Amino acid sequence: MKTTRILLVGMVLALAACSRGEDAGGLFGNGGGSLDDNFGTGAGTVLGPDGRPIDPNSPAYFTQVIGDRVLFPVDQHLLTAEARTTLDQQATWLLAHPGGQITIEGHADEQGTRDYNIALSNRRAAAVRDYLVTKGLPDSRLTIIPFGKERPIEVCSQESCYAKNRRAVTVVSGFPGA
Repeated sequence: MKTTRILLVGMVLALAACSRGEDAGGLFGNGGGSLDDNFGTGAGTVLGPDGRPIDPNSPAYFTQVIGDRVLFPVDQHLLTAEARTTLDQQATWLLAHPGGQITIEGHADEQGTRDYNIALSNRRAAAVRDYLVTKGLPDSRLTIIPFGKERPIEVCSQESCYAKNRRAVTVVSGFPGA
């Protein structure tokens, strides 16, 4: 009975911490705070899907925590507010990790001709590159590759799939662990 009460009190405290946005020593491994509080400080630990810590200086961290992709509306290459927010975070990480190469892959959904989608995906990748350059990244670190509709991440003839395929993906290489 006493053990049950102790467990119950522990669970209630953990739930209360979660409802306040605290971590209680779980995902970030620091007993509280958020990822933003720990970015770049080494104070927290982010766990990967396998439960092992992700090195904040690794491409895996960039992909899984910062976010490696931005999405675009139909037939558009202009960056949305959400895309700019993601790219701001990418720029901060990339500037803190000089020396690596960055490839920006442009993609399109399956609608339209191959030539149209190659041109559109090129404009999407260029928009991302240009934005990152305005944030201080040297153009010499950035390469773009337009894939058009050749590399979908979702295959179906529905808007939910099309939306995931209208993207630009920032790929980092030349870093430790790459």
